[in-house]
Amino acid sequence: MIYALLRLRVEVFVVEQGVPYQELDGHDLERTTRHYWLALDEAIEQPQATLRLLEPVDGQFRIDRICTARQARRHGALRRLLQAALAEVGDRLCVLDAQPYCVELFAAYGFVVNGPEFTEDGIPHVPMRREASVRVR
Repeated sequence: MIYALLRLRVEVFVVEQGVPYQELDGHDLERTTRHYWLALDEAIEQPQATLRLLEPVDGQFRIDRICTARQARRHGALRRLLQAALAEVGDRLCVLDAQPYCVELFAAYGFVVNGPEFTEDGIPHVPMRREASVRVR
């Protein structure tokens, strides 16, 4: 399954968004990394949305590599993945870097902007943080 997740991430980040960076960063195979994915058609096991949850090294969880295939957008896939990942995080601290158009979505799950916008690989991002006391809806 990891190959299918990497393929989706390359399709979205490298091909669609034109970001020529090394997708394989070593975190995918770490024992503490959790991958969440959703296949909208259960007959086809190809993931249509995915995110990665990294266990805390510095006391905070990190959600990253968030993406949805173009044809699967606006069907609630990302919301379902966020709910699952945040259920695991529980009431512990969690951070992520959001593209500006996604800030409201993440705010609905208790994330707040906690720094200035920055550019990563040519794409604007906003750092967001969900405090340890926030519960999943």
